[in-house]
This record gives sequence, C-alpha cells and structure tokens, in this order.
Amino acid sequence: MSLPEVNIEIQSIFEKNKLEDLKVSIDKRKCLNSWNIALIYLFHIIQSAGILTTTIAAGYDMKQLIWVGVGFNLLASLLNVFEKTNSTISKALLKDIEAIKQGTYVDEGTIELPSAKDTTKEPLLPEKE
Repeated sequence: MSLPEVNIEIQSIFEKNKLEDLKVSIDKRKCLNSWNIALIYLFHIIQSAGILTTTIAAGYDMKQLIWVGVGFNLLASLLNVFEKTNSTISKALLKDIEAIKQGTYVDEGTIELPSAKDTTKEPLLPEKE
C-alpha cells in the first residue's frame, strides 16, 4: 500500500469511529432521558405519599407509621439523586454529540494507563537475561 492509500484507510477508520460514537451517544442519551421522565414521576408520587403518610401518622400519633413516611421520603430523595446524575451524564453526552457535529470531538475514554514515571512497582514483564 502506498502512503496516500494508508492515509485514506486511517481517515476512514477515524470517521467510522466518530460515527459509531455518535450513534452510541444518541442511544445512551435517549435511554437516560426516558428513564429520567419515569424517575421524575416516581419521585413526586413517592414524595407525596411520604408527606401524606407522615402527616396522617403524626396527626393520629402512630409512631411506626411515621417511620414508613420517612422511608418514603428517603426513597424519593434517592430517586432524585439518580435523576440528577442521569441529567449530568446526559448533558455530557450532548456536548459530545455537538462536538462530533462541529468536528472537534476527541474520544476521552476512561482507560487509565500506568504512569511511566512510577518505578516503585514491579515490572509487568520479567526482564530478559
């Protein structure tokens, strides 16, 4: 293969990778947004049930039922945390989608390589004798 053919092949691989990243990002964002709608509705329903249960239990001095209401409110808070986390991830995916559209996308995966400066650890491969 000549150098121009190699360059064309490399460019093709990069373009295919960008297209796959775009498809994956759009699918992930769609899924997160769908789940967020469900989490928002569940949050409000469970929070309302918790407030109602706690209020009724306090009015009739039912101490065990108060804890059920508190449990509902804790569950609602947990759902809210999930919704906020999903929103943050969705916003990051939107930035990736926009970067792909503008041609400034850089794949920033979470793969971490060991530091080359760290000499205190054992080598991965034994040295040749």
